[in-house]
Amino acid sequence: MGEVLSTQTLREVAGTSEYARRIRELRDEEGMDISTNRDRADLKPGQYVLESLKLKPALPRSISLQLRNEILERNGFTCQLCGVTAGDPDPADPSKHARLHVDHVKPITQGGTNDRDNLRVLCTACNLGKKDLQTTSEGALNLLSRVRRAPRAVQREVYEALKRTFGEA
Repeated sequence: MGEVLSTQTLREVAGTSEYARRIRELRDEEGMDISTNRDRADLKPGQYVLESLKLKPALPRSISLQLRNEILERNGFTCQLCGVTAGDPDPADPSKHARLHVDHVKPITQGGTNDRDNLRVLCTACNLGKKDLQTTSEGALNLLSRVRRAPRAVQREVYEALKRTFGEA
């Protein structure tokens, strides 16, 4: 407890490369107070600290694969904030491909639920930084989702029509 452990140390102790999944399980499902660089500025990426032996309330894993797939399909396999799709260059690191996550609009920790209306698709960059982003209205998200699924020529036509209406930014 209180000791900074590296990725390499955890990999050796766990005897597997799946240590990251196990850390998430320990934090989310068993309530262990494990900090990373996202929680503490003094930690570097790949460093972990067990802060306390006192367990926090565990968060249940309750989005089924079927529901996850439904939400991904409903949102056109597209981030609902920035518009990136799986396989596009990651907005935060263009050398990597974007990954999509099913996100809670209102977090479970703040009383949110797993209802379809409270779930949306976000890329990793938007999911990690969503507190700093202004959310788009549901109507606009639905329209954007339809446009993103349209063929490229139709997308260009919509863009040109919006440009004629509102001018160039």
